[in-house]
Amino acid sequence: MSSKESFNINGENLLKKVKELIAEGNIRKITISDKAGKEIMSFPLTIGVVGTLFAPLFAAIGALAALIGECSITVEREEPADDEPRV
Repeated sequence: MSSKESFNINGENLLKKVKELIAEGNIRKITISDKAGKEIMSFPLTIGVVGTLFAPLFAAIGALAALIGECSITVEREEPADDEPRV
């Protein structure tokens, strides 16, 4: 199961927010859309991805942040299974 959550954010805080979300660890997919709702960038996050693989992604997000003003981030979170305890 998964749940979705959206954040409205300005471009200068985009990279910081994406890094925070990735650090949480329960993120399945991140989608970045412009203020009109058009999808600009979307990327899945798989378990076991090594941090060095994020460097090109962070560079792309940083470049995008410099070009756009307001945007929204939609996060698809992995929900724990029924037998797993919720924190």
